[in-house]
Amino acid sequence: MSLQGRRILLAVSGGIAAYKIPLLVRLLRQSGADVRVAMTPAAEEFVTPLTLAALSGSPVERHLVNQTTGRTAWNNHVHMAEWAEALVVAPATSNTIAKAAHGLCDNLVLSLVLSAKCPVFWAPAMDLDMYAYPATRANLDLLRAMGHSVWPSPEGELASGLSGAGRMSEPEFMHRALELHFGTRSFWSGKTLLLTSGPTEESIDPVRFISNGSSGKMGEALAAEAELRGAKVRWIRGPLRRADRTWTDRVHITSVRSAGEMHDAALRALEGSDVVIAAAAVADFKPAELRTTKSPKGELASGINLVPTPDILQSLGAQRRPGQVLIGFALETGNGVDSARGKLARKGADAIVLNYATAETGMDSDTNQISLVTANGVEEGPLESKVAAAQRILDWVERNAPTA
Repeated sequence: MSLQGRRILLAVSGGIAAYKIPLLVRLLRQSGADVRVAMTPAAEEFVTPLTLAALSGSPVERHLVNQTTGRTAWNNHVHMAEWAEALVVAPATSNTIAKAAHGLCDNLVLSLVLSAKCPVFWAPAMDLDMYAYPATRANLDLLRAMGHSVWPSPEGELASGLSGAGRMSEPEFMHRALELHFGTRSFWSGKTLLLTSGPTEESIDPVRFISNGSSGKMGEALAAEAELRGAKVRWIRGPLRRADRTWTDRVHITSVRSAGEMHDAALRALEGSDVVIAAAAVADFKPAELRTTKSPKGELASGINLVPTPDILQSLGAQRRPGQVLIGFALETGNGVDSARGKLARKGADAIVLNYATAETGMDSDTNQISLVTANGVEEGPLESKVAAAQRILDWVERNAPTA
């Protein structure tokens, strides 16, 4: 996990969106991050320090000078800023943004921003007219010019009752953005992954089709891990049969339905790709002709004339250029290694990911047990999550891709 052991400092200013910060703290802690929180005095009107202290597991810092009965102490904001590997200002009000952009410092949060040597991320949150105000836009540009990252403010319903841009990025977005920041690997910088995944559907008539039970979960795990590592992902995806997740602009999705559509889209994307992973569960056959009206059941019972669909992996192997890495998948029920070796030779791939159709592995499970079959042998893996399996596949690419 890219956030395991990472030191994240959250700086909370006084906006209504502060009520969402406890969820962000929980998400970061669940990912193994070490989280500390600082607040402006105004932020305490929207979320209590005790809540954030309980969720973060650390005392919440609120003042430049700590005063208790009979004791006054300077709060070492420089030490806090030096501790952090990332500083997140959320919600970032127009007031806090303006002061930081112009080097003003009248509270602990601003002192942390001005002292930070780590990457600083801003999550603006304000009413739409304040967000659009020229001075606010100029101040955000100043922060970007200083090397800070400004997260988008999505449109939606605002506390004023109006609707528009100015909302704080959701905690899930901020959590993922931090994962991407820490998860980037140099190997994937500037590289493009072409990925096919999911089932295909081959129409019989306007309401019936031939398909299979692929959930696309393995492909989603590969796309997410490649996104995390910093790759540009060209994802050609068959029908998704569940809710989609949110993706950054590193991931470009092309939705297709049939094997022919996937074949053509994959070949169009091949030229500019460095790594190709064909994980889709492509239907092997399609009806020889598409019926234009719904066919009576009895007519279909007499049989459907089937013809093979295009062999996507073989086409990719035939047209790949030198230096491209090509990986295919093989789902088997028995004699898997021999079958995968044969597929490796026929398709011109560098590796075949072998898995088996069981209750715990294969199409619709959350776990998988894969073996990487190559010309040099077989690397067997344990039963693991599909996320872990995706990590092992991309680790193999990093170890075995041509260096020239």
